[in-house]
Amino acid sequence: MLRKIVAIGPESTGKSTLCEQLAQHYDTMWCPEYAREYLSTHGKKYNYDDLLTIAMVQVQLEEKYIQLIGSQQQEAKRNTCDSSLTTHHSLLFIDTNMYVMKVWCEFVFGKCHQFILDQIARRKYDLYLLCNIDLKWTHDELREYPDFETRQRLYQIYKDIILNQPVSWIEISGDKEERLQKAIQAVDSLLKE
Repeated sequence: MLRKIVAIGPESTGKSTLCEQLAQHYDTMWCPEYAREYLSTHGKKYNYDDLLTIAMVQVQLEEKYIQLIGSQQQEAKRNTCDSSLTTHHSLLFIDTNMYVMKVWCEFVFGKCHQFILDQIARRKYDLYLLCNIDLKWTHDELREYPDFETRQRLYQIYKDIILNQPVSWIEISGDKEERLQKAIQAVDSLLKE
């Protein structure tokens, strides 16, 4: 059974780094955030419809990784009788999901595409890693909110979302290593269920 773990939170909170580290630790894949690729290609000035395009491709990208892991699992089952060898290949770490797209749409444009809301209702995950804003903000030409007050407001929006949904979650805070260790503990607990 595939377990999907999502890192969410405001920009510059270590989501991509954490997903990459976890994928390396568990010898599996991670699904990157598509928005970064889109904005790098099309420029930082975006509109409401661009966010729909980003959301649609993010869902397609996630599905692609789900299929890749499914193929790996089938191949591993054909090549071995030892089911423990396929355990970690049943994990997919996802940097950003439709909750992030919802927050982005509503924060910038005051509204959200129905596609995003439908995907939130439809897509299922096993664990959320809510990345705190306690990391120093790192400048990047694609990032928009360096001020602490805005970051704090965005973090609270994400926390409210997480508190009002049914999936298990953990707050990820501390330095890079502390964040990784907290996430590993949470994922190990999930694997024991």
